[in-house]
Amino acid sequence: MTDPLERVLELVAKGRLTAEEAGPILDALEAKAMPSSEPAAAAEGRDAAAGGKGAGNARFARVEVRESGRRIVDLRVPISLGRFALSRVPGLSSQQIADVEEAVTSGAHGPILDVQDADGDGVRIVLE
Repeated sequence: MTDPLERVLELVAKGRLTAEEAGPILDALEAKAMPSSEPAAAAEGRDAAAGGKGAGNARFARVEVRESGRRIVDLRVPISLGRFALSRVPGLSSQQIADVEEAVTSGAHGPILDVQDADGDGVRIVLE
């Protein structure tokens, strides 16, 4: 049996859940996994995603994947889903993942990662 995160991502991939529907589920899973000293930060993140007191924070991440210079993937996902899926993106270094996490935590907007090789293959992440 898969862990709850994998199950939610599988349901999104199969189209049985939308990214917007998966967001609150992933927030709950994140809050459950956090040490007891951090629930306030998780609540602030949920408030921001719901347009609450942290409404200035980005609510969505746009993930673009390019192959030979052509955009083959263009996803707009809630930040909570993006945070969980980030560690599962192949080809991203631990430093790149840390940089994206830091940008999300700091409330950044706009392009936060743009990696491209000589063949035109790459990934771009934009916070909206």
